[in-house]
Amino acid sequence: MTPGPGTDIPDHRGRTGLDQAGRDLERNPDVVVRDVELTSQGWHVLRRTTFDYRRRDGRWVTQQRETYDRGNGAVVLPYDAERGRVLLTRQFRYPAYVNDHPDGMLVEAAAGLLDGDDPLAAIRRESAEELGVALGPLTHVLDAYMSPGSVTERLHFYAASYTPADRTGEGGGVEEEGEDIEVLELPFTEALAMVRDGRITDGKTILLLQWAALDGPFAAVAAVH
Repeated sequence: MTPGPGTDIPDHRGRTGLDQAGRDLERNPDVVVRDVELTSQGWHVLRRTTFDYRRRDGRWVTQQRETYDRGNGAVVLPYDAERGRVLLTRQFRYPAYVNDHPDGMLVEAAAGLLDGDDPLAAIRRESAEELGVALGPLTHVLDAYMSPGSVTERLHFYAASYTPADRTGEGGGVEEEGEDIEVLELPFTEALAMVRDGRITDGKTILLLQWAALDGPFAAVAAVH
């Protein structure tokens, strides 16, 4: 590849070697990476990878895929089981707005990219910034690839109890990062109803609310509704 920003020359975020991702993978003997082309390195990274793939019938074929690399992330559902409440957010999401959402204002669980932190540290950071709450012990719920056909991100799911005494500020996100986040404290039954009637359409939030209803702190409550 011709040297350029993000390869041999640092890009605007100081990154190099972005064209090397995947070249040394050997975990699957049926996949051989041949070339990785860096096609965009704006805030996140878009790559076009050419690889040989051995089909189930034994034939080798050459395939090409574009992958969007935004790093890994973490998401948390804070809950107050005693009061029957959960903490969520509402913020504008342009990709949803341009894809038929009425106004782009999505109700979501607090989440963020790891940005070099471990998942626990990242979710505590995001909870303080977005929700204005200091969380206690975190329960790991699951890890999931949310859009594995094109996006590399693996998302770490957590839940944590909170009380009104754990509130440390107003939240709202980091203005310098373009965030303008509304904090929502909702009855859990209302949040679950919002999933059913389509007011909550964010996948990660739906997964956490359904976990809370099936196996989590509100399983008994959900069973009678």
